[in-house]
Amino acid sequence: MAEPVTIFTLLATHPNTKAMKSGEVSSPVAKFNFADVKVSNTEFKPLVRQNRYDLAELAIVTYLQAREYGLPYILLPATVVGRNQHHTIFYNAERGALTPADLNGKRVGVRAYTQTTGAWVRGFLTEDYGIDIKRIRWVTFEDPHIAQYHDPAIAERAPQGKVIKQMLMDGELDAAILGDVKEEGTLKHLFHDHEAAGRAWANTHGGVPINHLMVIRKSIAEERPDVVREVYRVLKESRATAGSMYESGELDPLRFGIARIQKSLATIIGYGLEQQLIKERVTPEEIFAPAARILGAAA
Repeated sequence: MAEPVTIFTLLATHPNTKAMKSGEVSSPVAKFNFADVKVSNTEFKPLVRQNRYDLAELAIVTYLQAREYGLPYILLPATVVGRNQHHTIFYNAERGALTPADLNGKRVGVRAYTQTTGAWVRGFLTEDYGIDIKRIRWVTFEDPHIAQYHDPAIAERAPQGKVIKQMLMDGELDAAILGDVKEEGTLKHLFHDHEAAGRAWANTHGGVPINHLMVIRKSIAEERPDVVREVYRVLKESRATAGSMYESGELDPLRFGIARIQKSLATIIGYGLEQQLIKERVTPEEIFAPAARILGAAA
């Protein structure tokens, strides 16, 4: 048997990763040293700026950006976080009714312009509602994960100390991308029937939007392709233990395999180009080529 390799791993505890993190699903050659991190996105900057981890979950927009600057990792066709995104944007009904089609000329808050959730939402608004994102002021609160990237002119930084939700409630923003929060009081979903909208979108766009996929260090892929295959197997088997929690087919948010992910990847690449998040038009086949060579039929 080949010598085991210890892999420093960034991976939050999700229902689909719990078996892997507990050791219920394991490998004789890939030994995982999990970083003590509750929320993985707090470590995305050290990952892409310092290459801190051997294996990591990473937001897809951050990966696409980092790839353009030579990030020494390959992308695996393994989704560990995916979700419909229509429920993540809100408005304050106390200040009047608002629909997605009303956003031109408005101010919309988002944690960071480069946030993957924000990229998906801007894509929906452009593609399905005729919104021109260049006519919106995107108010941000954090720097990009990628040090070399600079937000476009349509983004501006909120004043120091301001909080996105409070700015929305105070009328300083017309809408805001808040993520997985619930309606309360006058805080309302911008997409009123967001569940139906999300399902319809997924069924016509190759699946629920992908968010975090796994990346592995290129040097490991080059020197120990057997380890990459084992990593992928463990991730896939761990995900299978949570199968009954999720829908199947196009509505499965945690799709594995190049064929099941590539349409979503192509969509977010297109959105990224339109939104000035990336400069290079690249295909899913090009991005997944290193993984495909190693995983073969398993991919």
